[in-house]
Amino acid sequence: MGAIYLVRHGQASFGAADYDQLSERGFEQSTVVGAELKRRGVEFAQARSGSLSRQRDTAATALKELGSDVKVVEDSRWNEYDHVEIARHHAGGAQQGDDSRAYQQALDVALTAWCDAGETGPCLETWPAFLARVTAATHELAADLGKGENAVVFTSGGVIATVCGALMGTPAAGLVKLNRVTVNGGITKLISGRGGVTLLSFNEHPHFEAENAGMLTYR
Repeated sequence: MGAIYLVRHGQASFGAADYDQLSERGFEQSTVVGAELKRRGVEFAQARSGSLSRQRDTAATALKELGSDVKVVEDSRWNEYDHVEIARHHAGGAQQGDDSRAYQQALDVALTAWCDAGETGPCLETWPAFLARVTAATHELAADLGKGENAVVFTSGGVIATVCGALMGTPAAGLVKLNRVTVNGGITKLISGRGGVTLLSFNEHPHFEAENAGMLTYR
C-alpha cells in the first residue's frame, strides 16, 4: 500500500500584520520535520503544498533537510480556510491578539456556525465547498500514486482535521475537535490501497518531545 503523509506547516506569525509567514520557530520546526522524515527513511514519489507562504516555506525547509529532490507541486486545494472571513461573519469579527486561547475559543464557535450554515453561509467559500476541495485533493493524490509509493503534503491544521474527520465519517466534528489540537509540524499518515484511503495515524509529534519539547506549539 502507498502512504500519504500530511504535514502541518510550522508556526506562523500569529498576531502579526501578515499571519502567513513562518516565524523563526516555524522554520526551526520545519527543519525538525525534515529530520524526522529522514530518520524514518521515507522516500517520496510525489510532494504537494498549498499555495500559502507558510505551507510553501515549510515544504522547502523540510525537504531540504530531508535531502529530497522531489518536485513540490503547488495546489491551492490544500490551502487553509479563510479564518479572517469566517471570524468576521460568525464570531463578531474576533481578531488575532495576544490571547491565543480566547481567539481559539471564538474560532471554534465560528467554525461550528460556518459548518451549520452550509451552502447558504455568507462566506465566499462555504463549508461544503471547502470539504469538497480538500477531499477531492486527497483522493486524487491517492489515485495518482503507484503501488507502494509515498507522497507528502504540506498543508494546514483545518485541512488535516477535515480530511481525518471525513475519513471517520464526521467531517464537521473533525474540523472543530481535531483542528484545535493539531500541532505545528505534526505528521498525519494515511494509507491508500484497494479499499480506498484510510487514516492510520493523526498528529504524530514525538519529534517535538525530549530535547525538542520547547518547540511544541499549537498556533
